[in-house]
Amino acid sequence: MTSHYISWWNLENLFDVKDAPTTRRPDDLARKIKADLKNWTMDVLSKKIEKLAWVISQMNASTGPDIMGVCEVENTHVLQLLLDALDTSRNYGLIHHDMGDKRGIDVAFIYDKDKFDFNTDEFFHHTVVKRYPTREIVQATVVNKSSGNEIILIGNHWPSRSAGQYESEPYRIITGETLSYFIERIQEIKGDDAAIVVMGDFNDDPYNRSLTDYALSVMDRDKVVYGRNPYLYNMMWPLLGQRKASYVYGGVPMMIDQFMVSKGIAKKSGKFSLDEKKVKLEIFDGMVSGRYDTPVRFGQEKPDFDGFSDHLPISFVLDEK
Repeated sequence: MTSHYISWWNLENLFDVKDAPTTRRPDDLARKIKADLKNWTMDVLSKKIEKLAWVISQMNASTGPDIMGVCEVENTHVLQLLLDALDTSRNYGLIHHDMGDKRGIDVAFIYDKDKFDFNTDEFFHHTVVKRYPTREIVQATVVNKSSGNEIILIGNHWPSRSAGQYESEPYRIITGETLSYFIERIQEIKGDDAAIVVMGDFNDDPYNRSLTDYALSVMDRDKVVYGRNPYLYNMMWPLLGQRKASYVYGGVPMMIDQFMVSKGIAKKSGKFSLDEKKVKLEIFDGMVSGRYDTPVRFGQEKPDFDGFSDHLPISFVLDEK
């Protein structure tokens, strides 16, 4: 049996510096993030990279994840800086698309190139549009070099609640409906046994309508396996039952960072297996404080060099039979 350690982390505004040679920000984006970049220098970026890399390097018994999804990254340059800072022996590759988000925060994947091939012919992305592009769904296929089995990754960063939970909910509902279409399309092309791992910052909890009614995310594994609709098995419910949270806002704990899997993984007779009870929050020294293990932010306008991100990473192990 081969195990794949899969992680997700919202890195919290991993911006490039203003005058980096790789940065070509549109004027509207430059205006939008100007305040966030007020004290953002190369020294600050390097410290942020150092803190993130320290955490990622400790995952999976200090060997690093096999696959990791991230969001809130501005460009490939800062992602490469992060990979270069990792203290592992991994040969990581990047999967990234520069999207049109108003704040320049993208979704991306890193993967172990010694373990997986990236199928460049199967890379898709969809931007959710309000009056301007905002957030994104990104789909990528990686292939296990040893077995030839595919794992289809879908990374998500859903529209935020900044305008209010219910005022902004329609945009997350649209995104949930789009995600469900992605799943249906994949299963029509590749069959019901397609191994799909959905991960992301959904800005809603597993019980919110955008996930349950529109993304068809459920807590009943049998419903995913035997149901007619393209249901997704949400693996975060055990952590919810323990009152765990990946994000805390205004003193309210939320499990908005989530893993979901398709029928091809949820069923116990397929090529893959998993134990949802082993899904975990990645917490190392100094990452949380106070009630509900609130993540210690690195921040932006006033960076806190003791912080990391306003989200905690999550991980699980996908076993391949």
